Amino acid sequence: MRFAIATVILLAIAKALKVRLGAEPHEKRLWLVNGALFFSVSYGVVYWSEQYVPSGLAAILFATFPILVTLFAHLLLPGEPFRVRAGLGTLVAFAGIVVIFSEDLAKIGGPKTEVAAAVLLLSPLVSALSSVTVKKWGAGIHPISLAAMPMAIAALVMTGLALLFERDRPVVWSKASIGSLVYLSVFGSALTFTLYYWLLRHVRASHVALIAYVTPVVAVVTGVLFLNEPLTRRVLLGGALVIAGVAFTAKSRY
Repeated sequence: MRFAIATVILLAIAKALKVRLGAEPHEKRLWLVNGALFFSVSYGVVYWSEQYVPSGLAAILFATFPILVTLFAHLLLPGEPFRVRAGLGTLVAFAGIVVIFSEDLAKIGGPKTEVAAAVLLLSPLVSALSSVTVKKWGAGIHPISLAAMPMAIAALVMTGLALLFERDRPVVWSKASIGSLVYLSVFGSALTFTLYYWLLRHVRASHVALIAYVTPVVAVVTGVLFLNEPLTRRVLLGGALVIAGVAFTAKSRY
């Protein structure tokens, strides 16, 4: 539903701005690749796995995304060879995520956690491959097209899977659930992914992927400010490592 609503919003904007959809070379193929990998498989895997994997451990596992993007970019993008400084910065930022959520590492032995954690690693893998593919063949394609149509594909795929496997689960409508759905549709999907693909056109793929390190830090800060969660030395140290690693990578020239 999140992706379906976001698709409707973006298609309305595309019509208002007279954005032509499907006119560029490789555009429809990128819709399929992006819809299958970045949205359907990646999000489907994360949502399924988090039934058994603690959110902190999930954040650590998905934090391999920038590392994988760096490797795929080195292999597939001639303009993005591996840079030692960028690689070191990425590893420092990853270490920061591990420090922040280190307490959840002890929970990896729970029921189904090991299998679910292994499955969850598929999410950053396919997301990284999709991002590099868009970077390589998506030049000239409008970011609204790269966001809207793949989300539409994911909405169709997930609707089919929901009807097959979750038709017995009740749908609960409340102010909280509706508010969350609206926020995720507008700000967490339509706006976020349009900006993501716009950035991917103008910035190195390995630098754009650093968003995966910033997101958990923002989540922790939000928890401290609005949910009265404790601000521990572990969180401060991990946050400092993430910020330092991202800054070190972003300024890399070699």
